[in-house]
Amino acid sequence: MRDAEILVGYDGSTDASVALDWALAEAEHSGQPVRLAYVFEWLTVASWVGPGVAPGVWPDDTARRQVDDLVHKAAADAAAKHPGLTITGQVYDGPPALVLQERSADAGMLVLGSRGHGGFGGLLAGSTAVSVAAHAHCPVVVVRDGTASGPDGLVAVGVDGSEPSLVALGFAAERAAQRRVPLRVLHAWTPGPGGAAGVPDERAAVEAALEPWRQTFPELDVTVDLVPGSPAAMLIEASRDARVVVVGSRGRGGLAGMLLGSVSQQVIQHAQCPVAVVRER
Repeated sequence: MRDAEILVGYDGSTDASVALDWALAEAEHSGQPVRLAYVFEWLTVASWVGPGVAPGVWPDDTARRQVDDLVHKAAADAAAKHPGLTITGQVYDGPPALVLQERSADAGMLVLGSRGHGGFGGLLAGSTAVSVAAHAHCPVVVVRDGTASGPDGLVAVGVDGSEPSLVALGFAAERAAQRRVPLRVLHAWTPGPGGAAGVPDERAAVEAALEPWRQTFPELDVTVDLVPGSPAAMLIEASRDARVVVVGSRGRGGLAGMLLGSVSQQVIQHAQCPVAVVRER
């Protein structure tokens, strides 16, 4: 869905603004339209929580107008700075995670800040971001404040041979080729009794998965690194020099009922650059 819109979860928070900036930069490359989505959640029939105003009483037309003004002003400001892009804003009603998951079915990409209003300061990636990344119908990019201004460098992707990681590899290869930046393919392995004796086989498997993308993008600069140890630690370290780290929603050994694997969750929490979580539609 290359022509589908980039959907941005927006609530006026600092993290949401950082996510919007990342999405706009992505759209400048791809030409995709951008939609800001504010999800207006009434926690109970008596009150609601949102930016810039005190809790109100349902139904509160003033609060709803303030939310409409917030998201449409943000969209208008973004459009003024990016005149070549189509940028709109829309307010939805309901639980944020559920609404964003539903809207993702029609999106080409969903971009979120790690935390919004109401997030806990000690939680690096909020529950909404993790939940949406687990269940969305399109790739989800989580952008933490302080990670989006990193180097305009390579695209890093973790590959372990699982189906989600192969889908992530394709996403990463397309992004790297589109931006004409290097692609770094990372594979973690656990040394056995024979030490590094199994490395050639591990590398051959990664190269086989990569071959179709080498043929599709023959000018793509690709590096394959096999790193002993923890997959999460490997990807977090790689994030220091990357513009984005791409992971599958689950890897080998993941529980069938766990839609977002432990490695993906750790990378979302601790990476030094934005993280794209990719799963099949």
